[in-house]
Amino acid sequence: MALMGRTAVVTGAAMGIGRAITEILLKNGANVVLLDVNEGAGKSLKETLDPQFGKDKSMFLSCNVESEEQVKAAFQKTIQKFGRIDILCNNAGILNEETWRKEISINVVSVVAASFLALEHMNKLKGGSGGHIINMASVAGLAAFPNVPVYVATKHAVLGFTRSMALASSISGYGVRFNAVCPFFVQTELFEKLPLRLGQFTHLNKYTKPQFEKVGMMQPSVVAEAVLELVMDETKDGQAVMVKPKERKYATFPAAEDL
Repeated sequence: MALMGRTAVVTGAAMGIGRAITEILLKNGANVVLLDVNEGAGKSLKETLDPQFGKDKSMFLSCNVESEEQVKAAFQKTIQKFGRIDILCNNAGILNEETWRKEISINVVSVVAASFLALEHMNKLKGGSGGHIINMASVAGLAAFPNVPVYVATKHAVLGFTRSMALASSISGYGVRFNAVCPFFVQTELFEKLPLRLGQFTHLNKYTKPQFEKVGMMQPSVVAEAVLELVMDETKDGQAVMVKPKERKYATFPAAEDL
């Protein structure tokens, strides 16, 4: 998908991976709408982006992804300003095993809700032009980690939803691709504060140390490059790309009929 003239919406866009995704999409010609509950960080990023890309190339909207009404309103404002939505990147997410209900709400429920709301604009069966929805999963969506069981469950859910929606879209003719990104360890606030957010599983934090020492840490820009690859390559649909500091690899899954 060529990005010039296309419009992307990125949730959790103000910092970390979301910020890196926003920047790489703008660099490649897309209009980008930044959604984030952190209004201060969002406005600050918008002020940083404007001199480089122009004020009319991006828009920041304060938005809590747990509110379907706020997300719906944000999509309407996107249409009003840019006339279309071509890409949705469901990047917003948290890791906090103490507030696990909220973890499920943001990491799973908001991803499903935003995807369905975006489909109202993208779906070719409803007059849309098609598009691409990318959901931020994690290596925790592919493997078990004893210190973050609820987070692991949410990311497995994201992968299952993404792959199933890709099939539903393909079979039904929605014209919308669905893909997921599964990063390993990324230098973000989420990772930095991990030991403080494990709740009853704090004593198990040491069990991620071997994986971390083996794989290492990467910057958010590395994840953003994987997102760009998925956006640009229209053959990618129903895929989950694992992202390491110096490697990208696509996960393989059995088809339902082969089970």
